[in-house]
Amino acid sequence: MNRSLLWRGILILAVLAIAVFAVLPPEEKINLGLDLQGGMHLVLQVQTLDAVRAEVESEAERLVRVAEDEGIRGLTTRRTADTAVTVSGVPEAQRDALTGLVGRFLPDFDVRPAAAGSVVLELKPEAVTRVRQLAVNQARQTITNRIDEFGVTEPVIQEASNERIVVQLPGVDDPERVRRLIKNTAFLEFRLVRFPAGGGGAPSAEAIAQNYGGQIPPDLEVLEGDIRDQDDKVVGKQYYAVEKRRVITGRDMRSARPGVGEFNDPVVNFSLTPAGAEVFGQTTGDSIGTGLAIILDGRVVSAPVIRARIDNEGIIEGGFTQQEADDLSTVLRSGALPAGITYLEERTVGPSLGRDAIEAGIKAGLVGTLFVVLFILIIYNLTGLNAVLALALNIVLLFGGLALLGATLTLPGIAGIILTIGMAVDANVLVFERIREELRVGRTVRSAVDLGFEKALSSIIDSNVTTLIAAVFLFQFGTGPIRGFAATLFIGLLASMFTAVFVSRWLFDLVLSRRAVQRLSI
Repeated sequence: MNRSLLWRGILILAVLAIAVFAVLPPEEKINLGLDLQGGMHLVLQVQTLDAVRAEVESEAERLVRVAEDEGIRGLTTRRTADTAVTVSGVPEAQRDALTGLVGRFLPDFDVRPAAAGSVVLELKPEAVTRVRQLAVNQARQTITNRIDEFGVTEPVIQEASNERIVVQLPGVDDPERVRRLIKNTAFLEFRLVRFPAGGGGAPSAEAIAQNYGGQIPPDLEVLEGDIRDQDDKVVGKQYYAVEKRRVITGRDMRSARPGVGEFNDPVVNFSLTPAGAEVFGQTTGDSIGTGLAIILDGRVVSAPVIRARIDNEGIIEGGFTQQEADDLSTVLRSGALPAGITYLEERTVGPSLGRDAIEAGIKAGLVGTLFVVLFILIIYNLTGLNAVLALALNIVLLFGGLALLGATLTLPGIAGIILTIGMAVDANVLVFERIREELRVGRTVRSAVDLGFEKALSSIIDSNVTTLIAAVFLFQFGTGPIRGFAATLFIGLLASMFTAVFVSRWLFDLVLSRRAVQRLSI
């Protein structure tokens, strides 16, 4: 055996060994998709107008702070449309100065005069588009972070058209908890309580209004909380007048983790960023004896009284169950959603359906492979064994590639495997027919094999490369099952080119090197 033949054989054995090592045991190394393993399929609509409104209000508040630093005081803001906010209390002599501040600090806004003493800021159309797209991107990343914390294996979370997100979660056995985990906005705020003082809430919003002479001050807001009994069951509602100004928010969190409170009840321990800790420490140090409302998604979870200065660590209590504490810790670590989420579609696939699909796919693959092998052996006689061996190696390499890349096998992916088997044999057919043509014109066996591979190579590469390009686009722009089909097709085509051109040629050369072959059974 010559050196080239030896090294090619070693390379083939090495590739085969890597593939076998990667795929064994298959039940642990091959990730099954939603349609094979069972789980949840969700289509979510991101309410991007929520993000636009929040952006408009946030930038308007920033303008008020900047204006105060520049000597323009007494401004108030009110959002009058999804993309517009009215700024009131503008001194006529300082209108131009305020317009200049908008141009410097809020370049995404157009400013126009309104009634006396007010101007309107409107978010530019291109900025609206950017904010909406960013909201979808942030929502996808936040959902991904939460699902990763939940521990789902090989989830599919990707953006679709019309500001939608497709979520596929194989193997999920608690759909209700996943729904809560995904949809929970988890916007956490800490605000000072102004009424009632000393802990506890008021029995009604009207009682709070009466305390202020029937009119809630403009810098306060009334929020609702739950009253719980000793068993942590909700038995009523209570109300708090809290400052609109937020002390800190969830964005100031550095970490959050479940823990156990003073009375062995589940709580959430948190730590703050340096900037958040500085603000929190200053505010709590100046507000000892005042209630501090812990607000989650617009509801007061608890309102303890500040007994001492709190710097960089604290706890959140709220009558949580252990699972609620775990989930709240998860969403706080992963960040708040930038906008609301609406469920457009939800499907739950049972594992029994997945088993049926696997059995049907395996049966189809075996029957298809059997017919292909019979066809090859009948048409090409003993030479067909070359193609059969290359085909067997191709299947092993395909599954090894899926395992190495961590790709997910779906039901359409099984169809891609069967299609790959057909295309792999197609490459061998091209080579064998070329060899036949050369033998008919009187070539020797060695010469016919060399010319057969040489002349078929361009056709094999052309047909496979064009299909590879199609597979890349399917993977890039497709969703769940389509991506599974594209992944198996792509890996299978690479394997088929390797086996049909490199391995098959090596098998011919191996036979021809061992004896002088005068006639080829083809």
